Amino acid sequence: MSRARQPPLVTGISPNEGISWTKVTIRGENLGTGPTDLIGLTICGHNCLLTAEWMSASKIVCRVGQAKNDKGDIIVTTKSGGKGTSTVSFKLLKPEKIGILDQSAVWVDEMNYYDMRTDRNKGIPPLSLRPANPLGIEIDKGRFPQKDLESLFPGMSADFTSENFSAAWYLIENHSTTSFDQLKTAVVNLKKQANKKNEGSLAYVKGGLSTFFEAQDALSAIHQKLEADGTEKVEGSMTQKLENVLNRASNTADTLFQEVLGRKDKADSTRNALNVLQRFKFLFNLPLNIERNIQKGDYDVVINDYEKAKSLFGKTEVQVFKKYYAEVETRIEALRELLLDKLLETPSTLHDQKRYIRYLSDLHAPGDPAWQCIGAQHQWILQLMHNCKESYVKEQKGRNALLHSPMLDLDSDVRPSPIGHLSQTASLKRGSSFQSGRDDAWRYKAPQQVVFVEKLTKLVVSQLPNFWKLWISYVNGSLFSETAEKSGQMERSKKNARQRQNDFKKMIQEVMHSLVKLIRGALLPFSLREGELRQYGGWEMKSELSGQWLTHVIQTVRLSSESLTALEIPNDMLQIIQDLILDLRIRCIIVTLQHTAEDTKRLAEKEDWVVDNEGLTSLPSQFEQCIIHSLQSLKTVLDCKPGEASVFQQQKTQEDVCQLSIGIMQGFIDCLEQLSTKPDGDIDTSHLSVDVSSPDLFGSINEESSLSSEQRLLIALSNCRYLERHTFLNIAEHFEKHGFQGVDKITQVSMESLKELDQRLFEMYIEFKADPIVGSLEPGIYAGYFDWKDCLVPTGVRNYLKEALVNIIAVHAEVFTISKDLVPRVMSRVVEAVSEELSRLMQCVSSFSKNGALQAKLEICALRDTVAIYLTPESKSSFKQALEALPQLSSGTDRKLLEELLNKFKSSMHLQLTCFQASSSAMMKT
Repeated sequence: MSRARQPPLVTGISPNEGISWTKVTIRGENLGTGPTDLIGLTICGHNCLLTAEWMSASKIVCRVGQAKNDKGDIIVTTKSGGKGTSTVSFKLLKPEKIGILDQSAVWVDEMNYYDMRTDRNKGIPPLSLRPANPLGIEIDKGRFPQKDLESLFPGMSADFTSENFSAAWYLIENHSTTSFDQLKTAVVNLKKQANKKNEGSLAYVKGGLSTFFEAQDALSAIHQKLEADGTEKVEGSMTQKLENVLNRASNTADTLFQEVLGRKDKADSTRNALNVLQRFKFLFNLPLNIERNIQKGDYDVVINDYEKAKSLFGKTEVQVFKKYYAEVETRIEALRELLLDKLLETPSTLHDQKRYIRYLSDLHAPGDPAWQCIGAQHQWILQLMHNCKESYVKEQKGRNALLHSPMLDLDSDVRPSPIGHLSQTASLKRGSSFQSGRDDAWRYKAPQQVVFVEKLTKLVVSQLPNFWKLWISYVNGSLFSETAEKSGQMERSKKNARQRQNDFKKMIQEVMHSLVKLIRGALLPFSLREGELRQYGGWEMKSELSGQWLTHVIQTVRLSSESLTALEIPNDMLQIIQDLILDLRIRCIIVTLQHTAEDTKRLAEKEDWVVDNEGLTSLPSQFEQCIIHSLQSLKTVLDCKPGEASVFQQQKTQEDVCQLSIGIMQGFIDCLEQLSTKPDGDIDTSHLSVDVSSPDLFGSINEESSLSSEQRLLIALSNCRYLERHTFLNIAEHFEKHGFQGVDKITQVSMESLKELDQRLFEMYIEFKADPIVGSLEPGIYAGYFDWKDCLVPTGVRNYLKEALVNIIAVHAEVFTISKDLVPRVMSRVVEAVSEELSRLMQCVSSFSKNGALQAKLEICALRDTVAIYLTPESKSSFKQALEALPQLSSGTDRKLLEELLNKFKSSMHLQLTCFQASSSAMMKT
């Protein structure tokens, strides 16, 4: 009879190998229609039907039994399909032998499992059961005598179960030739064994958990079955007897193994305690490690350990852990205080400040350490600035006391001239006005204010960048993390920075105000209020700094301003420095011009009266050079650097500079007047010299080596003429070139003053020269009781006129010797005076005789014709009036006689009258 279904076919098993009681899943085809249809299941020849659980026609779950064959097929038998076949096989692995004291998840049949005849080690006491090779490496027995080892390790043992176990003895005895690498492998094996034991019973429970559940289910089912099928033949419950047997078995087992289990429990307790110490030794050793690392400065290690301890034990409820964690917190709090002290300690580098701030941030320090550091740095900079001022003020007072000592009575005039030296690279010398010895004394007496400003600005420029960078790091959060890892802390930092921007701005402004006011107290004390002067001043201001020192200070402050601008500090915070620079520039210009005015007044002392071909001394040139050098020394001051305003933008400054410039010019004009009007005894002519290009210079004056008042007047007039035509115009050009305002006014006022002086000096000279000539005319005319009404026939020009002409010639010679250009002006004025006097005298005569009229006309014409080239409209008018006062010559004889006498006069005095001839004058000039 044919079957209705195909025989079962096993096509898969998972896992395909394992020890006895391994749970497997069988898959295939036609594995039955239900649990009742499954009548047979063998794996490796062992019947596994008892543990089989039919899941579906293609899946069965069961446990492998203790089969005899190592490998075999999986055969499924069903009612509907009969005995099946298998395309796969299962490999049965031999289980590891479980020792007597080893824990096991399944029951071990000890009667069949241990053969006391073949396994002799199993008969020894349980405590002696130990692995033959605990290190897990090959044992190599050495050749060391036992007696030598006993003497080397007295009281010790090589048995690792002994209380006196010596590891060195064991290694010498069993591994004397073992390499170091093998010993390291042995250490790894020991650690594995220790970790395996530490897993304890829990590992076995986990491994056999399913078995326990199955056993529990089976026992529960048996118990329910017995309760249901129980009979009255058995007293009480059917399980009571079984329970009693199990209790007796348990008591017997406890009695047998009580000592072993007790020692095991004690060992487990000790091991657990050691494990706890080993596991939590980090916390127990942490307080001591924190102290050691703090002493070494390893703050990073301390912070990392603290973070680890906080994450592990921060919320622990274990009292021991709480106690040790409290010790850790105590030391961390001390570390916070230490780091905060180091952070606020000054001086400190920016790197250290950032480091300490990050440490405090990682330690969650209260408050805002970064802002505290910024505040401390701000106060420290202010204190440094004031200490710098106090030290230099004290040093200045000490130096002044030393300089006033009689033993150090140096040259009291230490102010350099505007054309002196500020440095070797900017030297400007004027003749011999400055000698190296005096230069050295000046440099030795360098003002303390200048040194102070250099030191102060250097201090600020060196400290403020770090202060500014610290704030920038605080704003962008880089103080707390270079890589922006701690975003939360960075956001809080940025928020705090935004709230404190105004406070920091006030700090910067306070530093800038202190810097500016300290400099003002040293250089511009008049620009401070009385209260500020007491705080920022204190300098002994016996004399104001020279323009050169102020120029040096301006350059120093400018460099400082450029350095601060490079930090990208907002311009509004640095505007106060620009205002200081502007005030210093204005003051430098004022002081330089004042000192120039003083030096100009002293030029009179340097007049040597050496006259060149143009009739000039070196005085105009010295004056011009003095002005030029002063302006050159102000070039850097007048030039505007980026961000600076012009010094002439203020109307008051323009007016002050204009007045000072006019004062300089007026001072030199006064100097000229002083020189030209000095009494003869006040003129130093010991150094009088003559220009070799003028062999006739001064004539006989060279022999006497003295100058008359008239000659000084002529030299002064010549200098005035040159000043008006050249020097003052050149100076005006230099003023305009350097940006001075009101140059036209300066030039106009100076020219007017110069012309007034020129006119006064000219009038004085004319008075000196013309008055004697004019005064000699009237006595000469009437000498010998001469009478115009009663006189002889003229025979020639009388002597008084010749004498007057000789005196005029002498004036011409004197003027020509000094300056050829002055001759026409002087001679014209002298001729005017003489002609005016002659006209007056002629008009005063009541009547003339014929001979008297002829004599008068002869003399008037002779004088007029002689000085014809110097006639002016005024002198021509005077001569005309004089001739008109005379009676007209009616006869030709008189006119002929007049002409003959004139020719005779000109012929006889031809040599003397040569100077009055235009050709001769031109020849002399060439």
